[in-house]
Amino acid sequence: MNSWYPTIRVALIAGLCVAATACIQLDPEASERLATSASGSPTVAGSAVLEPGSSSPILTAVRDPARPKTDREQDERRRAADVLTFFGIEPGMVVLDLFSGGGYYAELLSYAVGPAGRVVAHNNTPYLSFAKDEIAARFTAGRLANVERIVADNNRLELAPNRFDAVIMIKVYHDVYFVSDEMGWERIDGPRLLDEVFRALKPGGVLGIVDHAAAPGSPPETGGTLHRIDPAVIRRDMAAAGFVFDGQSDVLRNPTDDYSQSVFSPTVRNRTDRVIMRFRKPYRQQEDNR
Repeated sequence: MNSWYPTIRVALIAGLCVAATACIQLDPEASERLATSASGSPTVAGSAVLEPGSSSPILTAVRDPARPKTDREQDERRRAADVLTFFGIEPGMVVLDLFSGGGYYAELLSYAVGPAGRVVAHNNTPYLSFAKDEIAARFTAGRLANVERIVADNNRLELAPNRFDAVIMIKVYHDVYFVSDEMGWERIDGPRLLDEVFRALKPGGVLGIVDHAAAPGSPPETGGTLHRIDPAVIRRDMAAAGFVFDGQSDVLRNPTDDYSQSVFSPTVRNRTDRVIMRFRKPYRQQEDNR
């Protein structure tokens, strides 16, 4: 969960189903054009955040004076400029912020894609409740005119096919393995969700994930107990859904994190080891009953 869940009682849920991916093919030329950042080493290090004299649409978005003070106070620990740069966000794109929460990233995306682009900020009913004040302030008086807000509860999300250049999931993928009747969080059908995202992405489109890392070898259910997930589980689930791994950034890694602690524990909160991964929808695929 994101930061609106300070105390949570959970039940364990089953892992994602694994599907065959042998039918997926990449277009090598197109992949080289749009995924050059994945050639050679897939790991990106370093920072592009607010370096003196540097400029890009994403850095311009981060520096936008219209951003709320509370957002700007989070920039250093979130490293959002690095994250969005790694995901390849550019002006004119159409981007889905899945489980957008209070909208920190939705606002940055709004400025980064510009008036020629579009952002869709998705939430479910629990997130609307947890972040209601932040959401109300963010979208008051016609702010962020290029952001479309949609509400779809778990397992009820329907997206237009081939609409998005990118989909981002920020510290929420582990919630595929979370369930709580008390909080109204229905068990998510993970394969169904990823299939919906897969269909909604344009060929070559990016699925960008940031999440709290669990200890290597941790079961998927750790997402519902400690709100962490083993990066290997993410890669397994994405491969099963037909996505191709396209790179990883280490700018949010923290080797001193205590993986035995919930991400809401005061000893690690806002200082967890976080993984950033980029996946792509292949350009071509044979008939596979999708």
